[in-house]
Amino acid sequence: MKKILLFALICITLASCGPEIYQATSFKEVKEKHKVVAVMPFEVTIESRKLPKGVTPEMIQDQQRDYGYGIQSDVYGYFLKEMSKNKYTVNFQDVSKTNSILNSYGITYDDLRLKSKDEICQLLGVDAVVSGKATMSKPMSDGAAIAVGLLVGAWGPTNTVNTTITIHEGNAGDLMWKYDYQASGSIGSSRQSLTNALMRNSSKKFPYKRS
Repeated sequence: MKKILLFALICITLASCGPEIYQATSFKEVKEKHKVVAVMPFEVTIESRKLPKGVTPEMIQDQQRDYGYGIQSDVYGYFLKEMSKNKYTVNFQDVSKTNSILNSYGITYDDLRLKSKDEICQLLGVDAVVSGKATMSKPMSDGAAIAVGLLVGAWGPTNTVNTTITIHEGNAGDLMWKYDYQASGSIGSSRQSLTNALMRNSSKKFPYKRS
């Protein structure tokens, strides 16, 4: 039984619905001028109707922020690996530099959703930004989450995660590209597995990819 439970915890499966993709007609022309792109922390929402005993809304907010920065790091890591293979026409700003600049301007994680993308691009000195959202429903059971010291480190088989990754250009902050992805995870699914699934699928249509 212990072996079965262990296998369930380490086994990762992600089933997805067909993605929805949007690309602005002007993006093919605009992207030719892009040299450096920044990756922003993702906006994460954890939907939980009933919080376990001892868990406060503030703790959920902290987890959302940590998850948002975690996905940012994972996405950048994926881009970095692909950049080493010369697969993109742009370079991606180091996320530590991105976050340091934002911090120097007093922009917190919660402030990001209130800032326009063109303003952020100007502050960061980049041509465009990659950002995204992730909405998680029905996290793993409260008891299991607390037992492993996590609130959202994994989720149950009935869970769905709706994720969106977008590109906004820097001059007017216009939306240039958007990729919607829905995944459902088994017990043991992690932030990294979610990000890897998102990037594996979206990279096939990623507009900065060399022909």
